[in-house]
Amino acid sequence: MSWIVGVDVGGTFTDFSARHVASGRTVVHKRPSTPDDPSRAILQGFTELQEKAGFAGADVERFAHGTTVATNALLQRRGGELAVITTRGFRDMLEIGRQTRPKIYDLQEDAPPPLAARHRRIEADERIAADGGVVTTLTDQEIDALIGRLDALEGVDCCAVCLLFSFLNPEHELRIAQALRRRRPDLFVSVSSQVQPEFREFERFSTTAINAFLQPQVSNYMTQLKTQIAEAAPNASFGIFQSSGGLMSVERAAAFPVRTALSGPAAGAVGAIVSAAKSDIKDIITLDIGGTSTDVCLIQDGRVALANVRDIAGFRIRLPMIDIHTVGAGGGSIAYVEVDGLLKVGPISAGAVPGPACYSRGGTEPTVSDANMLLGRLPESLVGGGMTLDRGKALNAIAPLAEKLGLSAEETAFGILSIAASNMVRAIRVVSVERGHDPRDFTLMPFGGAGGLHVADIARELGMKRVLVPQSPGILCAEGLIVSDLQENLVGTCRIRLSEETAELKALLADLHDRAETWFNHEGVDEAERRLRLGLDMRYVGQNHELQVEAGSECRAPRLPGLDQLKSLFFATHERAYGHHDPEAPIEIVNLRLRATAKLVHGESAALPPTEAPQPISHHDVWFDRDGPVNTPAFDRAKLPVGFALQGPAIITQIDATTVVPPWARLTVDEACNIIMEIQQ
Repeated sequence: MSWIVGVDVGGTFTDFSARHVASGRTVVHKRPSTPDDPSRAILQGFTELQEKAGFAGADVERFAHGTTVATNALLQRRGGELAVITTRGFRDMLEIGRQTRPKIYDLQEDAPPPLAARHRRIEADERIAADGGVVTTLTDQEIDALIGRLDALEGVDCCAVCLLFSFLNPEHELRIAQALRRRRPDLFVSVSSQVQPEFREFERFSTTAINAFLQPQVSNYMTQLKTQIAEAAPNASFGIFQSSGGLMSVERAAAFPVRTALSGPAAGAVGAIVSAAKSDIKDIITLDIGGTSTDVCLIQDGRVALANVRDIAGFRIRLPMIDIHTVGAGGGSIAYVEVDGLLKVGPISAGAVPGPACYSRGGTEPTVSDANMLLGRLPESLVGGGMTLDRGKALNAIAPLAEKLGLSAEETAFGILSIAASNMVRAIRVVSVERGHDPRDFTLMPFGGAGGLHVADIARELGMKRVLVPQSPGILCAEGLIVSDLQENLVGTCRIRLSEETAELKALLADLHDRAETWFNHEGVDEAERRLRLGLDMRYVGQNHELQVEAGSECRAPRLPGLDQLKSLFFATHERAYGHHDPEAPIEIVNLRLRATAKLVHGESAALPPTEAPQPISHHDVWFDRDGPVNTPAFDRAKLPVGFALQGPAIITQIDATTVVPPWARLTVDEACNIIMEIQQ
């Protein structure tokens, strides 16, 4: 027997999805996360999953992991003790940045302090020019002096080497890194020409510094987990999901932990594409609501957009990442009254420990989950009966807040849900309306443990008419892991005007192609499973930011389009982004990007849906509006046959999530066993 296992570690739950390749049998599982040591929940849950599905660890051929370790380390500033080596005169670049305020209208908000204090930013007497030529030679004596100054710093365990124009000529960086690794084998070293070899010095320096800062913790975690998984599943290859939408080896994840900054949410977008395709739907907006945050992503024609720049915790990262917008609103978001007397929700979260009050784990603060519990929208048990919820404790948590506001507990609960929904609506507007898309042209797909609880209210507020609830919404990120492929993203800078002369571009493309082949060979990928996709960063001459232009579909040997085709592609991309284009203005190419993908075996999910008409498993009072509770049937989703339809109200429960069907929504189960909810405005 051959199984593929995906595990996604969230702030509240750790999710598992396992698929038998030959039969397509898929088994899902959830267990509470262990924030103090994420690997503990992974290993415990994996053992429980084996017992549930009936397979041995030796039967697993691939183990895919979506991790939040890097993100949490950056948010909490719990990385290594960082030093930075940079070109003389540029030690303050990380602190100066782009000279923009974090919040334009908040004069009190400061940028976060740099990850390396000023005395830990060491200047090297060397200089590479803007054409890649050497202005000041780096001598062996200077390298010795740099290492001596580094040795004098106490506690340093990681170092970022960031020299000017090293993306054009990395010789000086590589010499310093080689000497550091030889003289200080205990030191984690990140080199900017390897982490992010493209122009824009601040973004390259910042990304490399973040990578080095994360290396000690993430590398230790990856190494330890790989050893533990090797014992539990000795025949399994182990892949880590990266923010750009594909798997990478544990060794690459340990070397480039910054690539995992949006690991889990990105896997959810991949799973959403696969689930929606089964219902022949290609244009969707995802709504991933977990315990701590909500992630939204716009998917058009079955493809996600990639963003090359992202700020996380106030730090700039320039790497390809699935374009996901995140807000601090989830099931564990805590409600409170601010000094202005107004009710606020989030971004502070109760997390997995102690969690919402209704979880009976010691939490006492009122949360979004407590509001849902009080209003009858959550069932009395979660995770297939593995967790019992307490409505009385939810009421006890919300009652003091209600008294402070002068409202009933139910009215306060509605206020909590309304504010949380407003935060989520604003997030959707960021990825849709603010980028020229009408959300009413898309289908809203909820997932995460709390997605189905809020999706109908959010769709109605946005004027969206259709909702698609996948088969396993609470496990979709884990399911996205098992349908993902190995991926590597390569980039090279080549700033030239768009003209008939393409020799330089062709040389750069050939170099990227060689690097991709080296990666394929290193990963042991068969020739038939190798795919490449070419993209170009282009802009009008004088523009400050470039647009990424796709130059064809996946193929084995991509070629540069002709001049006229490149112009047409750029004009179309510019029109889509800004609503206009100038056919006469000069254009320049900034970067070439090559995405290498190694196709993996996924298997097809297969499940036999029930055929008999289901009966409600219970009836209880649910509040859908402030008019009062409505006696509402609850159905077990596993017993809903294809073609089943009902007019709300209803509550649909399953092992990994709960879906609320208000009185103004109609539900049907389609041929793919997805729930389609029509919203009546």
